[in-house]
Amino acid sequence: MPTVLLLGGTGEARRLASVLLPAYRVISSLAGRVAAPTLPAGEVRVGGFGGPEGLAAYLRAERVDAVVDATHPFAARMSANAAAACATAGVPLLVLRRPGFALQPGDDWRHVPSLEAAAALLPALAERVFLTTGRQGLAHFAHLTAQWFLVRCVDPPVPPVPPRLEVVLDRGPFTVAGETELMRRHDIGALVTKDSGGEMTSAKLDAARALRLPVVIVDRPPATPGVPVLSTVDEVVAALPV
Repeated sequence: MPTVLLLGGTGEARRLASVLLPAYRVISSLAGRVAAPTLPAGEVRVGGFGGPEGLAAYLRAERVDAVVDATHPFAARMSANAAAACATAGVPLLVLRRPGFALQPGDDWRHVPSLEAAAALLPALAERVFLTTGRQGLAHFAHLTAQWFLVRCVDPPVPPVPPRLEVVLDRGPFTVAGETELMRRHDIGALVTKDSGGEMTSAKLDAARALRLPVVIVDRPPATPGVPVLSTVDEVVAALPV
């Protein structure tokens, strides 16, 4: 039975694990950054590998036949480690990345390359901001004392954080009606988000469009050169070399 290592706790990774079983031995690796992750079918390991060298050693020890990088589109370090480890161990690597968000008529988007660039835009954009970039990047906004932030994340954030904020602990999928009501209730003037794509969190963009709010979109990091990038579970299953 071929062994496939799936990197990432995304919805796409969970669907792929279910599709591959029982024809494959499936090991799903989760980073462990969320306290209570939704677990996929099959074997699960939690935590890092110790860099590309540790991952390459793991691939050899577990006799992994193929790796699928289905991490979050912004997990650039893990993707780079996977590419290096697979090259060292001689294991085929595929990347599963859902498409990014698509601009719709009526959208007012401002694309930026980083969280730092997003923070630099806000003083001239809005005083009350809905920030949905995750808890780990809040330090980039901690110096903004004039803005009030509504921050949504799965687990509570840790300092440094913006001095004026309200935290909502929640996990998608979200509805357009719910996002619209949330933004209206907090008198939000701008939305900041990452171009993570997917239907679980796209409702906030629909709500921002309906409310005519500007949206700051943090662009994805570039893909690892030379690694095939596929956008659906079916494409990955068809492309698996084992």
